[in-house]
Amino acid sequence: MIVAFSISPSAGDEQGGVADAVAAAVRVVRDSGLPCETNAMFTNLEGEWDEVMQVIKRAVEAVAAVSPRVSLVLKADVRPGWDGQLTAKVERLEKAIEDGT
Repeated sequence: MIVAFSISPSAGDEQGGVADAVAAAVRVVRDSGLPCETNAMFTNLEGEWDEVMQVIKRAVEAVAAVSPRVSLVLKADVRPGWDGQLTAKVERLEKAIEDGT
């Protein structure tokens, strides 16, 4: 499965920033060893259901350590028997664009 998710504390720093708390969550994801990527809005993570959800739980706990309330947005593509789709889906899209289809 691939999960796109965003975690944010309820309150930021003095200027409303959440970078430090989000960095703690992303560090958990990257340390998991699962295929992942982070962009301006979401972190994408690929793996089996239980391992992905456990990583997301630990990431939420990392943010909860610095905030009394945590927001989690999650979207999942559950496709048993497929792996490597974090990059393969994008490769198929780029090929279709290139081919003009």
